[in-house]
Amino acid sequence: SGLSERLSPPVALRHLFCRRVVCRRVKERSHLGRESRSLRPLPPPLPHPRPLQAMEALLNFSQPLDSDLLDRCVRSVYEGTPAERDQAQRVLTQLQERINSEDASAALNWFRVDLILEQGTNPHTKFYALQILDACIKYRWRTLPREQCEGIKNFIVNLVIKLSSDEVTLRGQKLFISKLNLILVQVVKQEWPHNWPSFIADVVNASKANETLCENNMAILKLLSEEVFDFSRDEMTSAKAKRLKESFNADFSLIYQLCDFIMEHSQKPSLLLMTLQTLLRFLNWIPLGYIFETKMVEKLVYKYLPVPMFRNDSLACLTEIAGLDIGPAYNSHFEQLFVIVTTQLATSLPSDTNFAQVFESGSEEDARFIQNLALFYTTFLRPHLAIAEKTATTQPKLLDTALMTLVGISRVEDMEVFKICLEFWNHLASDLYSSECGLTPAANPTLLLAPQPGMGGITPGGAAPRRQLYAALLSKVRLVMISRMAKPEEVLIVEDENGEIIREPMKDSDAITLYKTMRETLVYLTHLNVDDTENIMLEKLAMQVDGSEWSWNNLNTLCWAIGSISGAMNEEDEKRFLVTVIKDLLGLCEMKRGKDNKAVIASNIMYVVGQYPRFLRAHWKFLKTVVNKLFEFMHELHPGVQDMACDTFVKIAQKCRRKFSMLQVGEQMPFVEELCLNLPSIISDLEPSQVHTFYEAVGYMVQSQADPQQREALLAKLMELPNQMWQDIMAQAGQDINVLKDQGLMKNIVNIIKTNERVVVALGHPFTPQLGRLYIDLLNVYKAYSEMINTAVQTGGQYATSTSAVRGMRAVKRETLKLLESYIERSEENEVILHKFVPPLLDPVLGDYVRSIPEARDPEVLSLFTCLINKLQSQMTPEVPRVFEAVFKSTLDMITNNFEDYPEHRMNLFNLLRAINQHCFPALLNSSENFRLIVESIKWAFKHTERNIAETGLNTLYELFNNVGKSQVGSEFYSTYYLSLLQDIFSVLTDTLHSPGFKLQSQILAHMFMLVESKAITVPLWDAATVQATDNSTYLRELLSTMFIQSFPNLTPPTVKRLVDGLFDTCRDQVAFKQHLRDFLVQLREFGGGEELYLDEREAEQARKAAEVQKRQEAVPGIINPHAKPDEMNDL
Repeated sequence: SGLSERLSPPVALRHLFCRRVVCRRVKERSHLGRESRSLRPLPPPLPHPRPLQAMEALLNFSQPLDSDLLDRCVRSVYEGTPAERDQAQRVLTQLQERINSEDASAALNWFRVDLILEQGTNPHTKFYALQILDACIKYRWRTLPREQCEGIKNFIVNLVIKLSSDEVTLRGQKLFISKLNLILVQVVKQEWPHNWPSFIADVVNASKANETLCENNMAILKLLSEEVFDFSRDEMTSAKAKRLKESFNADFSLIYQLCDFIMEHSQKPSLLLMTLQTLLRFLNWIPLGYIFETKMVEKLVYKYLPVPMFRNDSLACLTEIAGLDIGPAYNSHFEQLFVIVTTQLATSLPSDTNFAQVFESGSEEDARFIQNLALFYTTFLRPHLAIAEKTATTQPKLLDTALMTLVGISRVEDMEVFKICLEFWNHLASDLYSSECGLTPAANPTLLLAPQPGMGGITPGGAAPRRQLYAALLSKVRLVMISRMAKPEEVLIVEDENGEIIREPMKDSDAITLYKTMRETLVYLTHLNVDDTENIMLEKLAMQVDGSEWSWNNLNTLCWAIGSISGAMNEEDEKRFLVTVIKDLLGLCEMKRGKDNKAVIASNIMYVVGQYPRFLRAHWKFLKTVVNKLFEFMHELHPGVQDMACDTFVKIAQKCRRKFSMLQVGEQMPFVEELCLNLPSIISDLEPSQVHTFYEAVGYMVQSQADPQQREALLAKLMELPNQMWQDIMAQAGQDINVLKDQGLMKNIVNIIKTNERVVVALGHPFTPQLGRLYIDLLNVYKAYSEMINTAVQTGGQYATSTSAVRGMRAVKRETLKLLESYIERSEENEVILHKFVPPLLDPVLGDYVRSIPEARDPEVLSLFTCLINKLQSQMTPEVPRVFEAVFKSTLDMITNNFEDYPEHRMNLFNLLRAINQHCFPALLNSSENFRLIVESIKWAFKHTERNIAETGLNTLYELFNNVGKSQVGSEFYSTYYLSLLQDIFSVLTDTLHSPGFKLQSQILAHMFMLVESKAITVPLWDAATVQATDNSTYLRELLSTMFIQSFPNLTPPTVKRLVDGLFDTCRDQVAFKQHLRDFLVQLREFGGGEELYLDEREAEQARKAAEVQKRQEAVPGIINPHAKPDEMNDL
């Protein structure tokens, strides 16, 4: 009946492969719908076939396809020897590419997909054939004759019906039928509704004949809904996606009647499950009347939710409904949904259910149910919290049951489940805080948000009843947050899988993100009730001290939570609370024995004190005690303790810097002076990298000294030790230059330079006197090592650069360049840089770079001169030719052989080129040959698949167009480079590997078309000797039309004309131009690729949301980590 009756049997294939034509080669761009060329994973292999014959014969299209040979070739991919496997894979890949590049109709006539699918026995070969057919339908359907399209459609439909009508076949060939379903959906996307208007009716009618067929038809409808509504944005033109959605909506009544009939009458579990899963895909787009004005919700709740087999899928459907945010008109329906679901769940879930235990020991379906339960309540309550609160007035237990269920699920150890709950707790706490803040004065919000003595929990304005509604719940949530607090980024000491305390090997980005959300949530919860948060934390700390709950994990989570609420209390409460916490932690450190125990406690002390700079600034003696304790930890050799002590010291120094440079009451000298006197003993046990961090911290203290003379004196004291070491080394080198070859001495030089570089970072421009002491010596050392490296290379060839001696010399050179770059970035006197620093720099650095072999050139040279040009801008224009001559051509030779070698040189060279173009453009016009090289280099840059390099190239090109437009060389530039640049931009635009650059590509193209459309280009773009044209616009339209037709044979001339006209018509409107380009790219690939075409909109939306979050967080005391705030000197 229905679909099976309507379609002719495989008369098959007279229509599918009726046309025999001679195969002709069509040059088709490889980027038209790039696909993976590898075979997909398939079922276990069949028994080994007879020996492999000459597989190359498969590539001979002049002979009929040898299906047996194809079978053996495919088998060899899975069962052959390594050599046979490689050969078979290569042949199959070449065969697929050949078929994709031939005339589609002729290729399918030769490669008989129908015979392979109907008569073949090897499932691997069938999948390979389906892969060929899938590519043809996706990308080349419109090039097939109409009767062949009908034949393919009829064949696929009949084969699907044949295989899915039998229960045994449907289960036994599930993977194959799933692939066939996908193929059929691709056909439907091409044919429906214009060539197949009755598709939905055919599917529905066919489904009534056979429950097994009906089950597969529901799977097809599910796939089609996903393709049209979930994935259409990037894979169809906007007009086509709109047309398909309208067709789906117009015919949905038939689909709904089928789903309703199945849910009402079917007894087949697998069909009911598939119907529920298909319905789930429909719920986010179908007309609301089908949801709220039918019995759908009641059936889901009362018929399917209580049945264990169906509860997960029915709950997923209810979750999709719960997430609809459609305005107040349907509030009563949502209220009813909340009431009946919660009431129904209460009958099957005891109030004392231990969700954590059930999740751990129950079945996989139980775990899924708990996760789906969390999803339902969080999805419902986020947009409809007010509706749920309304039910509390008539049925108070419902909201309490729902929220306590979420609290119980929040204790589940699974991190994904916890994140679901956490997002809701964050929303609830934020919402409560916002509603409370809106009704209280802005001044000192902490005091008013916390319950006030004598007020009985009531605050002015009547906000307390809402907070009171959640009071008991929020206390439990605080306990969960404190007990499960994630590890902050600052903590470097962790427990490994063996239960040992180690230094964290690498940052856990997921844990850092989780911590930020938990921190924000706990800050809101603290504002809502400071006393409760404090009591929970102090009670848990007391249990750590008395040993009743002692464990590393318990102490860690508690201390991480304590550190996370910095700024959420008023200063008096914070002082009282923090003094208690630090005293207990210090006592615990004295009490516990064992290095691991002490390391854990030490890391927690350091983290907590580092998070409260406001308290430390207000209490000098406590600050001094804390810093001295950090100095003690710097002698502790347990892995990670010293690192964390140095990192904490830097953070405290940044936020409390002025306290250290001032003379405090009861002190004989400022702390920083005392520190400089004792510095050698403090750093005696630190590793070099830790010493560098320590010097940076002290640099912040020195920087806070306002008096320039005192600051310079402090700097001299701080740098006394490294300066003395430097002078000793220079004295030895003055007597015998060969001492610089000593590898131990090289390491000392590197450490001295790194120490200076870290102090530059902290001190900024006031570092000038110190650099002045070293500068000439630094350049001399740089020059000496350059000569030694060149001598070594002359003796040992390029392999000499990999020896430890040369690596050590290059390390000195690199660190020298980094030191100079750090200083130049922070310098405030451009004239001094230009006249004092640049002249001595050019010969040692540039001369060495151009003389060195490629393997010995340092990319930091390019970075340094980029920094100089960005700093001095047009003042560097006279020096650009010399820089260009030294580094540009030599580096270009290194990187133009491929896209991979010398990645740092690549990025730095293109950054340098962009800086010159931005600030010293006139210098680029001195030589037409050099300018040609620059344009070619920009092209080379934006052809890279590495995103940063490609974006740098595109940005440089756009800025170059702007500079040329303002200069006198515009006409010459356009006549020479316009057409080649246009072709290259279209080349990367139509290559899916360059999709991330779509925003800049479209911006450049719009500008280029605008230049022609507005007649800003006055010179002819064509060659008058060979081409006759009237104006640039007409010529360019004809040129582009020819280029598109030759490059993309799947486009018809009328389609190309619309595309080209649209490029000119929309170039003044960037939004419309981008949408036109997106549709153009989708038409090139039909339904393929395009996943990055909306990337810039997504990034802009993310940036907008991030800005909103930042603004909201800045209004809440304590939300922003104290170390993430900008330093405000008046607060120091």
